[in-house]
Amino acid sequence: MIELKSAEEIGRMEVTGQFVGELLAELSSVAAVGVNLMDLEHHARRRIKERGAESCYWDYAPSFGRGPFRNVLCLSVNDAVLHGLPHDYVLRDGDLLSIDMAVGIDGWVTDSALSVIVGTPDPADLKLIEATEVALEAGITAAQPGGRLGDISAAIGEVARSYGYGVNAEFGGHGIGRTMHEAPHIPNNGRARRGLKLQPGLTIAIEPWFCRSTDKIKFDNDGWTIRSADGSRTAHSEHTVAITASGPQILTRRPTHGVVSADSTSKPATAS
Repeated sequence: MIELKSAEEIGRMEVTGQFVGELLAELSSVAAVGVNLMDLEHHARRRIKERGAESCYWDYAPSFGRGPFRNVLCLSVNDAVLHGLPHDYVLRDGDLLSIDMAVGIDGWVTDSALSVIVGTPDPADLKLIEATEVALEAGITAAQPGGRLGDISAAIGEVARSYGYGVNAEFGGHGIGRTMHEAPHIPNNGRARRGLKLQPGLTIAIEPWFCRSTDKIKFDNDGWTIRSADGSRTAHSEHTVAITASGPQILTRRPTHGVVSADSTSKPATAS
């Protein structure tokens, strides 16, 4: 069942989204060579507790995964792209890190993700992250009232192909609001002018993710971490968006432009 949100409810989601955007930007600046993934995890736990918010990841137990997820972040490094379990790993120069989080405040949830390069960026990694950001921007632009869900999917897929990347449709975007995962599912590839009609009040998470040289994935033995099947690097970008009568509204905007490298040479993101 799809629940359309009122303007007041979207405003409450935007409060959550502001916190998520601020914390993601903060975490991207904390990520650096020599920082342990668990330091990022505990930093986020502290900030969430201070805000009086609740992590949507803690105790999350879907059909996949091995036991409840007992972290507040998904931290995916290099060939890992989704659902990476925070663990005792020290970031190295050139690592590509994706940070994903979903939080609820006063019963309203938003979800967002970004990818950063720690230290010295590889141009191929910059291109990969740029592709996810451009695809995210294209998907948001396509999320117009009166349009179709397939418009979003088609826009994302078109960007992926223009950069030379394949698209995996097993995991994608989703509805969001009172809970982290609501209907509908939003594949990262599809046909324009097909599918659900987009109506004002629909709130969705749009999340393109690409692997550099494959569209196949594999799971780690932990049952959670998803990697590219061929070991190639990956990237992930995500925003929570509300469909309004005047067009799409990004609810998880970050206070500054998103960062694709955690050093001073970073390139601004397009969908901040």
